[in-house]
Amino acid sequence: MARDIQITFDCADPAALSAFWAEALGYRLQDPPGDFASWEEALEAMGVPPENRNDASAVLDPDGSGPRLFFQRVPEGKQAKNRVHLDVRAAPGLEGDARMAALEKEAERLASHGATRLQRHEPALPMGAGHIVMADPEGNEFCLD
Repeated sequence: MARDIQITFDCADPAALSAFWAEALGYRLQDPPGDFASWEEALEAMGVPPENRNDASAVLDPDGSGPRLFFQRVPEGKQAKNRVHLDVRAAPGLEGDARMAALEKEAERLASHGATRLQRHEPALPMGAGHIVMADPEGNEFCLD
């Protein structure tokens, strides 16, 4: 039986990081519960103190097919290279120069939203189609593939 999954990010600023990943993936912020018009209104009604209102955030695939991404505030910073990372499929079906040009365009777009370009890997036949390694605003590595 297949299971739904959620991908969880430990981070310092859940609101900012969820906004970045919503932009990167074409996701949307999760709506507040019930009839609340905003998360601020919902958290106020729940009695959450202002200093804890950025403890968590989540983004959803608007089509409902991709996993939910959950962002939770933790006190420690990132320590080492990720053992698991996301591959953002930014050039499906493209090869060679057209593929790398599409990846470069997406790298520039995401850099304008706070990502950092780390490394470009050129296409290497027979297995490697080429990709760009990036880091999100908190340093979590991901690949444009």
